[in-house]
Amino acid sequence: MGGTAMIIIMQQLKGLLGMKHFTSKTDLISVVGSIFKYRHEKKKMPHLFWVSAIAPFMVVIIGGVFDFLVHGDEHGIPIVGDLKKGINPISISQLRFEGKHVGIVVKAGLLSGILALAEGIAVGRSLAMIKNEQIDGNKEMIAFGMMNIVGSFTSCYLTTGPFSKSAVNFDAGCKTPMSNVVMSVCILLVLLFLAPLFKYTPLVALSSIIVVAMIGLIKVKEFIRLYRVDKFDFCICMVAFVGVVFFTMVIGLSASVGLSVLRALLYVARPATVKLGNITGTEVFRDVKQYPHAKSVPNILVLQLGSPIYFVNAGYLRERILRWVEDEEHICKGHGQDLECLVLDLGGVTSIDNTGIGMLGEVHKGLDRKGITIALANPRLQVTEKLVVSGYIKDTIGEESVFLTITDAIASCRYGLRRFRGKEGCSEV
Repeated sequence: MGGTAMIIIMQQLKGLLGMKHFTSKTDLISVVGSIFKYRHEKKKMPHLFWVSAIAPFMVVIIGGVFDFLVHGDEHGIPIVGDLKKGINPISISQLRFEGKHVGIVVKAGLLSGILALAEGIAVGRSLAMIKNEQIDGNKEMIAFGMMNIVGSFTSCYLTTGPFSKSAVNFDAGCKTPMSNVVMSVCILLVLLFLAPLFKYTPLVALSSIIVVAMIGLIKVKEFIRLYRVDKFDFCICMVAFVGVVFFTMVIGLSASVGLSVLRALLYVARPATVKLGNITGTEVFRDVKQYPHAKSVPNILVLQLGSPIYFVNAGYLRERILRWVEDEEHICKGHGQDLECLVLDLGGVTSIDNTGIGMLGEVHKGLDRKGITIALANPRLQVTEKLVVSGYIKDTIGEESVFLTITDAIASCRYGLRRFRGKEGCSEV
């Protein structure tokens, strides 16, 4: 959002500096180069008017009246110019879905729609966060679509939730969507009756309104907070900011979205698996790394899987589980014991696919050769249903190996070990 605000500020420099020529590009290098190239035009900007920052409306009125009284256009002050009264006529009859330019129109419309949605939802969420409110992104997209469909009947410009107008609206103290209704009615009245009166409105006044509003959207403290909280989020933020400022909005947004998707894929493909230990005097099990005083259960390894199991991460989870088992076996042998049971806490596994079920079957086969049994603790309903239908519970590990809690699973494992050791003792006698 800060990067987009910088783009709007840079594009308002043309009116703010009173320049007649300016670049159409949005990157910082092109803007600075354009200012340097046409720097001689800045000298034509006279000091004949004072632009008030009290309120956008007063800026427009005072600037327009003052320019009219002193004939600012004759002294080199850029103005809006002639404005015709009335609204656009109905143009739906001119809509054609044929011709050689249809492909170009579809591509341009798709790109414009994506950018409009990204801009509108971004500014909406940012302002909602400031007001501690919630917005529905789906409703925002439906609203944008309906507005553009209706607007296309009169050849209306692409409708979105622009940063500049939203920021000005917010700074003016508007609280509800009713402000948009009032604004629309006022614009309609202006177009029908008052449009020629805005002929003398200085462009510098309009630019100043937008720049003042945009400056408030650049949150330096938010950059610092992101850096302290999450370095990767800070990198995504800076990539978006630098890409938008030095290149284009498309490049900046694409790069930041790409990094976000990459991060999400990494989280999905490499989910966390942690070893749990018992908090002394309780039935609570926690991560042994986070809680060093949590004690491991002798002869039993308790692992927690905290993400859905899909084909994307099934191989990684199999390797991690077998690696945990191997490490635990070395620890048990160091104490003169053997690892007898593996308890998998599936409370955090919200779903599982066929590849994930196959992975659990492969883990069971590998551990069964070593004489290690598997027990499942607290599987969710959706996961349990798939494990039952696939036959994993009934035919592979047995229904007696599924438990409500980790404590129940450990108690059953200990009971099985005692029975097994008792049978071995009887056979030796």
